[in-house]
Amino acid sequence: MKAESHRFNPTILREYDIRGTIGKDLSEADARAIGRAFGTMVARRGGKSVATGRDGRVSSPGLETALAEGLAACGLTVLRTGLGPTPMLYYAVNALDADGGVMVTGSHNPPDMNGFKIMIGKEAFYGAQIQELGKLAASGDYVSGKGRLEDRPVLDAYIDRIVGDYRGGRPLKIAWDAGNGSAGQAMVKLTEKLPGKHILLYETIDGTFPHHHPDPTVPETLVDLQKTVRAEGCDLGIAFDGDGDRLGAVDGQGRVIFADLLMVLLAGDVLADKPGSTIIADVKASQVLFDEIARMGGKPLMWQTGHSLIKTKMKQIKSPLAGEMSGHIFFADRYYGYDDALYAAMRLASIVSRAKEGLDKLRDRLPAVVNTPELRFPCEEARKFAVIDEVKKRLKAAGAEVNDIDGVRVKTADGWWLLRASNTQAVLVARCEAKDQAGLERLKTLLRDQVKASGIEPPAF
Repeated sequence: MKAESHRFNPTILREYDIRGTIGKDLSEADARAIGRAFGTMVARRGGKSVATGRDGRVSSPGLETALAEGLAACGLTVLRTGLGPTPMLYYAVNALDADGGVMVTGSHNPPDMNGFKIMIGKEAFYGAQIQELGKLAASGDYVSGKGRLEDRPVLDAYIDRIVGDYRGGRPLKIAWDAGNGSAGQAMVKLTEKLPGKHILLYETIDGTFPHHHPDPTVPETLVDLQKTVRAEGCDLGIAFDGDGDRLGAVDGQGRVIFADLLMVLLAGDVLADKPGSTIIADVKASQVLFDEIARMGGKPLMWQTGHSLIKTKMKQIKSPLAGEMSGHIFFADRYYGYDDALYAAMRLASIVSRAKEGLDKLRDRLPAVVNTPELRFPCEEARKFAVIDEVKKRLKAAGAEVNDIDGVRVKTADGWWLLRASNTQAVLVARCEAKDQAGLERLKTLLRDQVKASGIEPPAF
């Protein structure tokens, strides 16, 4: 084994990113090895430069420094964009025409975790590529050279790029919550340039997240935003996750509007300019979204969950817009095709400011459904995909209407239910949606029965 070879704890090499717990299975030595291995992959493709960025976690400066050193040791120019949200790093790769990018971020995970989101060229780096990086580090078969480090701050240019696409009408009053995540400073600069009145919550970047966990898919994290919207009479509220690539929203009544229903409004705006376009959403999204896309003249496409998978599919079919239930929203319409919550927030604000009705009224005009939140059942890593296969075989044998693009999404007269294996955790993920509560209970029973038939006892839901 070569002197520079390095073995990662295999649990940190995930499907969409590299992620672990500081001091347990992730260290600065790992970060340096990621730089050496990824830098080698870039250099062997003929690349000359890689952009780096970091979030506000306590461990992020040290990890980014070690990463940059590893990249430079491959003879690359390292363009260090500094502290900011993940989409700012994605922007830098495009704006600086870098040959790759690495963001040091723990996203919405607990403060003691951190990780790396990676681009190679202008594409997502995931799946087999991450495993290949691990093998390359273990072999120590690196290229070597004398690179250099350059500080290349892009925050102001990034915000100007976002604001340049604003097409507003009446000024709005908006509450914003960065959750002390790395989108905080960008959020301040964005709201300074948008018209209207803006009330900011937890904009100070603090990797200990002293006010609440920065994950807008968890309703409890939106409570302060809801209170502020109601108390201040805001038109809407917007929240970001820990690294600014996912958003949540509440309407003027303080009601949470999940990303799949926000996508209805965003899709309508895109389809007005690009009629007939294919709009992508993941398998967890409401049927309302797919039906509304079709009603508005678009082509709905249900796709696999996972931001890297969706970004790749968008480029393949040249889709202008995609979204996930988790709050990742991807604009290729007038933008670059990656998940950027600040850009999506600007587009949402732009739509609401031009509408004759408030966001609450726009929401109430959509078909009424009842649904569960995302449900998660513990399941051994070695069993989770096998369980899905077993369920699929039973359903098809019974003549059920099944979409198996990612797990099983089963359509019935009541609505639909979903069961899929998580790509990142030892869990099964489920969701049900029906026209009324009685139908929802029937769907939940069908789901429970299938899970139990494969020897998994689902928790109460």
